[in-house]
Amino acid sequence: MPLRIGAVLLLLITLGLSWVLGGWAGYRQVEQESLEESFRYRQLVANELNRYLPIPELMAEHPLMEQALLNPNDSRVILQANEEMQRMATIVGSSDVYLMDTSGLTIAANNYLQEDSFVGSNYAFRPYFSEAVATGDSVIYFALGLMSGVRGLYFSHPIRSDRGRILGVIAVKVLVHELESQWHRPASLSEAEMVVLDGSGISFLASRPAWLYRDFSGGHQGELPLETRQRYPDRELRPMETERLGLPWGLSETSAKIRIQSPEGDRQDYLAVRTPLPRLDWTLQVMVSTAPVLWSRLGFVVAGLAIYFGVLLAWLYLRERYRREAELALRGEQLERRVAERTRDLEHSNQQLLAEISERERAQSELRETQQELIQAAKLAVLGQMSAGLNHEMNQPLTAIQTYARNSRRFLEKGAMDMVDANLSEIITLCDKMAELTRQFKVFARKSEGPPSVVDLRQSVDAALKIIKAQKNSAGIDIRWNRPEQPVMCHGDLIRIEQVMVNLLANAVQAVEEREAPVITIDVLPVDGHWRCTVRDNGYGLPGNTEQIFEPFFTTKSVKQGLGLGLSISRQIVDALGGTLTGRNRADGPGAEFVLTLQQREATE
Repeated sequence: MPLRIGAVLLLLITLGLSWVLGGWAGYRQVEQESLEESFRYRQLVANELNRYLPIPELMAEHPLMEQALLNPNDSRVILQANEEMQRMATIVGSSDVYLMDTSGLTIAANNYLQEDSFVGSNYAFRPYFSEAVATGDSVIYFALGLMSGVRGLYFSHPIRSDRGRILGVIAVKVLVHELESQWHRPASLSEAEMVVLDGSGISFLASRPAWLYRDFSGGHQGELPLETRQRYPDRELRPMETERLGLPWGLSETSAKIRIQSPEGDRQDYLAVRTPLPRLDWTLQVMVSTAPVLWSRLGFVVAGLAIYFGVLLAWLYLRERYRREAELALRGEQLERRVAERTRDLEHSNQQLLAEISERERAQSELRETQQELIQAAKLAVLGQMSAGLNHEMNQPLTAIQTYARNSRRFLEKGAMDMVDANLSEIITLCDKMAELTRQFKVFARKSEGPPSVVDLRQSVDAALKIIKAQKNSAGIDIRWNRPEQPVMCHGDLIRIEQVMVNLLANAVQAVEEREAPVITIDVLPVDGHWRCTVRDNGYGLPGNTEQIFEPFFTTKSVKQGLGLGLSISRQIVDALGGTLTGRNRADGPGAEFVLTLQQREATE
């Protein structure tokens, strides 16, 4: 029970502390964003004022302005002054430029041709006139135009004679929309509002149209000053319904939490930050909604809960771990005894396993030797099947040699040495033919030596054709060997590939024996980094299940023609060389085709 009470108290403390810290962090973040936006707009106003401030002083230096003030009744000079001020207004991008004498009477203006021209109007009551005459320096002032009712910034400068006497004042009006066109609400603040207040607390720039020309000072006692009412003619200047809610903990003195009531009756809480603007008695007030503070507090509460439960779970885990370690220590002794017993059993099992591994390795070695012997036996079986054809091929040259030898003896008795020499040449040719034939059979009969290497596939096909053409049953068969002109270098072994080709060609010869026009075609083509050697015949084709022909002892021939091991051994040879051997019936006519695929290789030096 005490443990549960302590956990609940710690949870309440964590929630309270998270709520307070979340409010502090949220208000600090909102204040920071407000200060950054205030700084941005303050720099914007400063740049705008610095751009227009020297313009009236430069205009006052124009000699035509002095002439117009000294000769106000000279229509020609006044017309030139009007036209010159039109050009000035166009160049600097201002709305109005006008010239006033020492009484405040406007004697020339850029809008002299318009119905609402300033010519003839007296602006002695405007501070931008009176202060310029009193101080003799440039003046900046904000007000609504008497004629247009449009907000504007007024830049003025006195005009002096050569002796330094003030002759009048030139004024330049710049519309406020120059500043409002660059007013961008910060993208990171979803509910931020801004107002620019004059010295009396009246808003003359606002992000909300309903907040324009409202009193943000908290309400004046009695009527507003005359200068303020003249600055905003025909405006009610109603006070804004605001309520100060104090300063949140951890914020600067320039910030305050306020509540504003809209005309619709809705109340919204803001964090207001006031920043004075340069060279003027203006104040920029940025108001940011305090709604993000709630989310910040909730985020801190969630983080606090996560930390609380993380610590609680870690403590429970360590507590349970210490308990389990004590149990494990007790079980450790029992386990050690069981391990010792099992170790003795495993040692005995390992000895048996090592003996089985040794026996398996010996069996695999015997299997490899048996496979090599089986391949060699298959070669010898092929040679045995071809012995009849070999006898036929050997008997004809021997008979011819016997005939040439007897004839040579008779020619020798008669002294016909030319005929003897001719017969001996024929005998030598026949002996060379028999030697080549027996040499090819000897090469085919010996075992392959060494691992696979880079070989020319054409040589194996050429050697296999010499053996096949020596057979009696190959007579009359049209064997078309489309031999490539360039070397066909592949990964393999000449003797093993030759054995596969002999087997494939021997099967093809037996398949076309009963055809009227037997044809066997051999092609070699490159396909996707491999060499594809295809042996086609026009025999009676293969049985339906073509994969069955590669099984050991499967054959469609008689017992005299083979035991059905040739294709099975051939596939084993090709698999060992990293290639493939497949067989299928031809799609373009009767017969079958076997495809031998081997990897391409570059020729070596």
